[in-house]
Amino acid sequence: MAARTATGKKLVIVESPTKMRSIQGYLGDGYEVLSSVGHIRDLAEKKDIPAELKKTSVGKYSIDIENGFTPLYVESDRGKKTVAELKRALKTADELLLATDEDREGEAIAWHLLEALKPKVPVKRMVFHEITKDAIRAAVDNTRELDLALVDAQETRRILDRLYGWDVSDVTRRKVGQGTSAGRVQSAATRLVVDRERERMAFVSASYWDVEAVAGAAGDAFGTRLARLDGAPLARGTDFDDRGELKKAVVVLTETQARELAAAIEADGSAAVTAVEAKPGTRSPKPPFTTSTLQQEAGRKLSMSAKHAMGVAQRLYEKGYITYMRTDSTALSTQAIAAARTQAVALYGDRAVPPNPRSYRNNSKNAQEAHEAIRPSGEEFRTPSSVSSALDRDELRLYDLIWKRTIASQMSDAKYETTTITLETSAAGQVAAFTASGTVYTFKGFLEAYEEGRDEKRADSDRDEDQSLPILAVGDVLQLTDIDPKGHATSPKPRYTEASLVKALEEKGIGRPSTFASIIDVIINRGYVTKRGQALIPSWLAFSIVRLLEQHFADLVDYDFTAALEDDLDAIARGEQQRVDWLNEFYFGSDNHVGLRNIVDNLGEIDAREINANPIGDVATLRFGKYGPYLDVPDEDGTTRIVNVPEDLAPDELTPAKAQELIDAPIAGDRVLGQNPETGLDIVVKDGRFGPYLEEVLPPVEEPVVDPDAPKKRGAKKEVAPKPRRASLFKSMSPETIDLDTALKLFSLPRTVGLDPETQTPITAQNGPYGPYIKKGTDSRSIASEDLIFDLTLEQALEIYAQPKYANRAATSIKEFEADPVSEKPIRIKDGRFGAYVTDGATNVTIPRGQTPDDITFEIAVQMLADKRAKGPAPKRTTRRAATTRKPAAKKK
Repeated sequence: MAARTATGKKLVIVESPTKMRSIQGYLGDGYEVLSSVGHIRDLAEKKDIPAELKKTSVGKYSIDIENGFTPLYVESDRGKKTVAELKRALKTADELLLATDEDREGEAIAWHLLEALKPKVPVKRMVFHEITKDAIRAAVDNTRELDLALVDAQETRRILDRLYGWDVSDVTRRKVGQGTSAGRVQSAATRLVVDRERERMAFVSASYWDVEAVAGAAGDAFGTRLARLDGAPLARGTDFDDRGELKKAVVVLTETQARELAAAIEADGSAAVTAVEAKPGTRSPKPPFTTSTLQQEAGRKLSMSAKHAMGVAQRLYEKGYITYMRTDSTALSTQAIAAARTQAVALYGDRAVPPNPRSYRNNSKNAQEAHEAIRPSGEEFRTPSSVSSALDRDELRLYDLIWKRTIASQMSDAKYETTTITLETSAAGQVAAFTASGTVYTFKGFLEAYEEGRDEKRADSDRDEDQSLPILAVGDVLQLTDIDPKGHATSPKPRYTEASLVKALEEKGIGRPSTFASIIDVIINRGYVTKRGQALIPSWLAFSIVRLLEQHFADLVDYDFTAALEDDLDAIARGEQQRVDWLNEFYFGSDNHVGLRNIVDNLGEIDAREINANPIGDVATLRFGKYGPYLDVPDEDGTTRIVNVPEDLAPDELTPAKAQELIDAPIAGDRVLGQNPETGLDIVVKDGRFGPYLEEVLPPVEEPVVDPDAPKKRGAKKEVAPKPRRASLFKSMSPETIDLDTALKLFSLPRTVGLDPETQTPITAQNGPYGPYIKKGTDSRSIASEDLIFDLTLEQALEIYAQPKYANRAATSIKEFEADPVSEKPIRIKDGRFGAYVTDGATNVTIPRGQTPDDITFEIAVQMLADKRAKGPAPKRTTRRAATTRKPAAKKK
């Protein structure tokens, strides 16, 4: 064996190649910095389990559940190459520094590296929360030992997720459908979205009326609203519960009453000021960003998905512009507080900061994880304008958000004064009291730098609008004009957005902030949730999954139980609980807990049909099938028929009335249009899986009588029944209105436009899976619309062929935006074979179900392209050849 040759260098291993390049520049020639590129190994998949272990307790989960829940780890193909490269570098190193991230995941990666490399040189753990020269040098000088408690917590989480996911997902696949799954955190998140939709489905809207008016003369006029009648408060949206019933005694005006009252007030036309009340108030800044609050604000203000925001933050961290972006902490270091206060004074003056620095309470129970909030890196913060040339568009927008939030967190309170004016007038023998409110900021404080965004609220028009009010005194008389009765209706709770779902997950203690982005990504990719604009809408498939889990795995999807699991993992990370003891109780059970194994082994019979049944009033039952949702409608003769449900129809929109409308809609299928005069065959219009189409009905073919005793001819080919001619309808055509003449024109395609004068080759116009086109020999060109198939002239066709091959593609764009900040190419929305998609010419992203091109803004398009690039190219499908053994050549006789 070759002797080890030391070079005096220290080997530093980080997770990311980008981080590797930054740190190498700070450490210099005495160090070699290499990357593990994330995890090098993981729990074995079933195909990777050795044959001798498949019949043991390891064979089911890649975990020896009977011997201390010992996991079976395997290195990925990439991991093997990485380990080989790291081992070669380790041969010439005098010391190994493991510099992976400072959270559980990073600690586990460091442990796996130790297990795989088996170093014979001193090993130290190097941690830092920002990538700056000073921070990296300080980390080298202040190393520590590997924290095995953090490793235990991460390993417990991985084992827990494997046991939960594989056992419960096996049930969902058998009882709901192939491709479905369940998970410790994804199922709880899906249930949150489904529960919100259930609330919307059960919601009963209530209507109420009030009267609005403009008070005062021109120049000093302000808006008022009727608040009380004879001292009794008027109904507002917040006075009704979700069943449409009043929660307290208030006056509810009908439309007739409101209009009569408005007419009576208009007849008088004046009102006296009876009260002027001014109240001072203060607003304090929000703490600097944690992982969760960063995802929420990036969603509200920048329209970034949680996943996209974390990807951009990762790049900013690795480039050295912000501190570590996976943290629960709201604390800032002394240097960061000083930097924020100094910059606030420089930008907004001496009054911008309070006398004493602000400190924020850290709610994280796990003190061993990243210990500082997300902030600009360094002891002096770089302004967004100073780094704009070094960052791409999304990086700059997110850095600007982080910078503003950090500066504002150390600034003074905002001070304001809210004035409320009450006006009274007599109308129809009643005293009508109008109120108006206005807020004036006497000192803006932190609002000079930053104001936190808000999640969508119920649209019930109950919020007071800030307005400027004139100086008035009790007894002043004002004219009332523009008196307008207004009708209102209460609205259900808004659907979750990614930002509000992240907030709900954090409030309920479900998952970790570092996992929120991946949780949302999973439930969208699984088809449990779709996006309509920013709103998250559950699919009917999600309803079936959640119903199965609630009925048979109630504890596992209980929000408090799921949150308790996170608390237990934190306790393991702090060394307060033992991994094996905890896993034994979770899986096998105890006096206080049933145990996953006992639940799965004692499920009993599960009626898959009942799990997949969603009653829509007394009208029908909605089910989810292979091709999407449909209504199971009972007929009078005891049979049922199927009615397809549009996939873009949200569950709360499928009311009994809407279901009846779908049931009563005329069926387009098999409507006879007439006979084809050339063939004498009937032409019918049908509704198929891929849309409406035409078909020529062939006469029935009589089966030849076959003698069962007759000998069968070897090699005789079976006669294949002739297939009827079919033609698809254009997108502009409706199956209800299409006539025979149009159908005959469709059957006549392809249409010959004329002959090329040079080659005498026919030019034809036709429709295809990618849209309308013309064809000359093997040369095809897209045309702008389906209508041109019948109207295009030879001259127009020759003009298209005279242009470069792809010159006319831009004409098929549905929508166009400015250039993508990464590719610097124009973004377009086009109509493709599988629906509308977003493209910059290099990257294509199909618009998700439930969204239309109208929903896609420039910011959303940029985000979709960035997410697609982050995923990388789809893996190529490879076909494995069956193993063969070579037979020896036969011996000659």
